[in-house]
Amino acid sequence: MTDRGDGEGEGDGGGGGTGLPASIEAAWGLRERPAKGPKPGIGLTRIVDAAVGIAREEGLGAVSMGRVAKELGVSTMSLYRYVAAKDELYVLMQEAAVGEPPPPPEPGTGWREALSQWAWTQRAAYHRNLWALRIPISGPPATPNSVAWWERGLNALAGTGLDDGAKISVILLVSGFVRNEATMMSDLDTAIKARGSSAQQVMAGYGRTLRRLADPARYPAVAELLAAGGLDGEDGPDTEFTFGLDCVLDGVEVLVRKRGRGTE
Repeated sequence: MTDRGDGEGEGDGGGGGTGLPASIEAAWGLRERPAKGPKPGIGLTRIVDAAVGIAREEGLGAVSMGRVAKELGVSTMSLYRYVAAKDELYVLMQEAAVGEPPPPPEPGTGWREALSQWAWTQRAAYHRNLWALRIPISGPPATPNSVAWWERGLNALAGTGLDDGAKISVILLVSGFVRNEATMMSDLDTAIKARGSSAQQVMAGYGRTLRRLADPARYPAVAELLAAGGLDGEDGPDTEFTFGLDCVLDGVEVLVRKRGRGTE
């Protein structure tokens, strides 16, 4: 994650004229450690790292100010010098989990390939930190890494000729698809682990159940799918994402041809 500094985070924020909480200003490097006074025993980076560690091991629900303080061996109140509320901590945890966007593509890379790389890298970041998908979306991007992701996505569309509003809509569309797919995979993974079975065993059991329940007279399309073995194949872990992203980008390509001036 981008250096978050060790600012104390007292008050409601806005000290840098941004209107942001002090902890988020610290993420941008707008708050420095006071030159005078005792050196704080902990810093914002340690707090966020501890919280991320808890989320990875025990899930987001296990993260609380008290739990993080216990992990660091400090009092809960000492954390509030840096982070005013758990919601702020969540934002900083997500900043750390998602990390920086991929490097700019090679010169001459078409918008579709560039946006595809952007989407795949974002998906990989979510899959490494599935707990981060449980953090509620509280507003537009306001941390260094999140803004950097927007910057990279908008740059991918630079040659399309789309206006700014259309570019923003495309970024929201693609990022929403990535987040939805990762969330669904996370939910399925949680359910499968809870059953103590493999994904193949769960799907095989689901197929058997449907064959017993789906009366062909009432559910002819489902019955036809089952008879054709539509649920019997073993798709790879990326099959559905590849299919979905291609469909989304096909739609964006139509938009570019209709409203833009750029070429692939």
